[in-house]
Amino acid sequence: VTQVITPGTVLDEQNLIATSHNFLGCIVADKDASDYAFVWADLSTSQWTGCTYSKAEDLWAWVTKMAPREILLPKDLPLPASDVCRKAHLAYHKKLPPVPKAASLLCQVQKVQSLEALGLDKKPLLAQACAALLLYVEETQKVATDQFKPFQPINLSKRMLIDDVTERNLEIFVRLNGQKGPGTLRQILEQTKTPMGGRLLEEMLHHPWRDQEIILRIQSAVDFFFQDDALRLALRQILDQIYDLERLTQRIALNRFQPKDFLALKNSLLLLPEIKTLLSDKLATNPNPVLDELLSNWDVLDNYAEILSQALVADPPPTITDGGLFLPGYNQELDELLDMVDHAEQKLQNLLEQEKTTTGIAKLKMGYNRVFGYYYEISKACEVKVPEHFVRRQTLANAERFTTQSLKDLEEKLLTASDQRKNLEYHLFLELRSILASASSRFLAMSDVLANLDYWQALAEVARLNNWVKPTFSPKDDLEIVNGRHPVVEAMLGATNFVPNSLSLKLGRNFCLLTGPNMAGKSTVLRQTALICLLAQMGSFVPATKAHLGLVDRLFSRVGASDNLAQGQSTFMVEMMETAKILRQATKKSLIILDEIGRGTSTYDGVALAWAIVEYLLKRSGGSPRTIFATHYHELTALEGRLAELFTMNIAISEVNNTMVFLHKLIPGPADRSYGVEVARLSGIPTPVIQRAKELLQNLEAGRRGMETAVQEAAQMLLPGLDSPKKPLEEKEQPQEIHPLVQAIAQIEPDNLSPLEALNILIDWKRRWGQDSQDLKAMKSRKQKSSS
Repeated sequence: VTQVITPGTVLDEQNLIATSHNFLGCIVADKDASDYAFVWADLSTSQWTGCTYSKAEDLWAWVTKMAPREILLPKDLPLPASDVCRKAHLAYHKKLPPVPKAASLLCQVQKVQSLEALGLDKKPLLAQACAALLLYVEETQKVATDQFKPFQPINLSKRMLIDDVTERNLEIFVRLNGQKGPGTLRQILEQTKTPMGGRLLEEMLHHPWRDQEIILRIQSAVDFFFQDDALRLALRQILDQIYDLERLTQRIALNRFQPKDFLALKNSLLLLPEIKTLLSDKLATNPNPVLDELLSNWDVLDNYAEILSQALVADPPPTITDGGLFLPGYNQELDELLDMVDHAEQKLQNLLEQEKTTTGIAKLKMGYNRVFGYYYEISKACEVKVPEHFVRRQTLANAERFTTQSLKDLEEKLLTASDQRKNLEYHLFLELRSILASASSRFLAMSDVLANLDYWQALAEVARLNNWVKPTFSPKDDLEIVNGRHPVVEAMLGATNFVPNSLSLKLGRNFCLLTGPNMAGKSTVLRQTALICLLAQMGSFVPATKAHLGLVDRLFSRVGASDNLAQGQSTFMVEMMETAKILRQATKKSLIILDEIGRGTSTYDGVALAWAIVEYLLKRSGGSPRTIFATHYHELTALEGRLAELFTMNIAISEVNNTMVFLHKLIPGPADRSYGVEVARLSGIPTPVIQRAKELLQNLEAGRRGMETAVQEAAQMLLPGLDSPKKPLEEKEQPQEIHPLVQAIAQIEPDNLSPLEALNILIDWKRRWGQDSQDLKAMKSRKQKSSS
């Protein structure tokens, strides 16, 4: 057995997705199952990292997020009934290495003196997981594992954390129906030209940066390419010709390569000087610190490109053993063997002519059979003297056959030259592999450089194609988006058909209660806000005319309805579990988008839960997180004015001839009603059902005031000391005093007014009621007496 191929150790490109990682995961738990370590490695690229967790649910959330194709784990570890565990191949630890042995193995493989260099000196469980993964790779691949890049635990403090639920709800990688491609954020951003750039894009979508310095560096490079269309186009054309340098290097290092891999590596290396020249010329007139630093560390690898150019033919054979891989002039001994093989007939003919001249036998012939090999033949009709150096081999009725020492020597060379050539070519092939494998670290370093270049230009290309802008960052926990757009919805509808919306969350006003009918676009506003923050912290431009953002440490999304029947969890149970996770883990710097919390249960239960969740988020001791809370419970809008940081907005609609028109525009204030029956009518519900629903709605609306009153009374009881809203619900039921201005407006006939008359009336109204007039003072006094 020379190799065991498993889903997590696949190396051939036919079984890999070029722009996605193929992870092998390894899980280790302590004796009490109170702490866990999870390491994920891509053997095809030599990248690996990991993290530790104190809760099983956090562990499995990350396993689901990274979706390894194969998981190495303890046999007694309880498995959740999740898709990742059903789809992944499971392998079990035979025997975990103890911590000292794990530390020794890691230091040896990674060529360091201590675990401190790897950030594992205080993480013994993670070190065990790393060692277990290395031992499994050695066992299956039958090779040393020193080809892995230096291990670096993922630093969660520098990353925006996005759990698997949020990734699914925001449709970052797959749509809600589980399909990839159009309709996902990944597809919108997929303007990379190299596999390495595509994998870096995937990594950044999984966990964007939270470190503002790093974000601004990426943003600077993206802006550099955004401003120069000609440079970006030229770079994209070159990058499109570069092969997967990272996986090519790994296949060569693991001795799992074919001749075509050498050719792909050569063609990729030959383009490195061209890229450097292209960037250098632009930077000479338009300096950029990030690109300048990148070029100062540029490695053209020209010596290896030259070796490969001198060695390889333009069209190598499919396998090593076929021969014909090397060019003439690369190796003298090989050239002699190639000459022997390629010109065998000519050499035999030359020897025959030489013997004819030497012996004077003009009719001397040469032949071959499988018994005697090559021979000279002299007809008995030729009365000539046989030369002394001719050795008789066979006598026939009409001819004699002979051989000579020179013919024997040539025959032996010809018969062995082909095998010798193949053996020598295989030896030279392995020798060339060894030379290239010794430079693996340099190839991988340039692979990272190319990945970053590709990632930067791709973000610039997306921004240019879709008219995105560069966001700015606030040291405060603010969020200001002007004319924001949903990148995916806009791409599907077209820029002219999408209605942009503005939103501002800031200190003292960071909780938006969003209302409006179904289909109006509430979910779009929720998702686009989250996606804009995500894009900004990737270093990307964003779909808006202006964005000024405070960094987000965690992004939470609870959108849509789903269930998990395999675990006996209903839609409402899943909703509550996801909401519970948000309430426990959110911090002041988080961004939360919640849609229709409490709709999976009865109306009164739902209102009570939704209200309690709103109150909890706004009264957290560590500060309330930025939140957008979409709801159909209009009773909750009564909390505006009672909870200081809460404000309401709604999605505007227009009713024309009893037909509802969605305006998709975000405006201040609550919606007046949910318009559910109207939406049902638009969906094609039969007319008798709609008419009956309207009749029932009128009866139910009469009882709605009771709920509104209950909300008001509970608010007074559970939120003591807060100011009453400006317009209590009870006040709506009381007859309102009509202001003289309203009466004056009612008496006007606009069609009969000239512009001058209208202006004079407006001036009169300004004089009478524009200031704090006696009428207004009297009305205020009456209202105060009435309320008291």
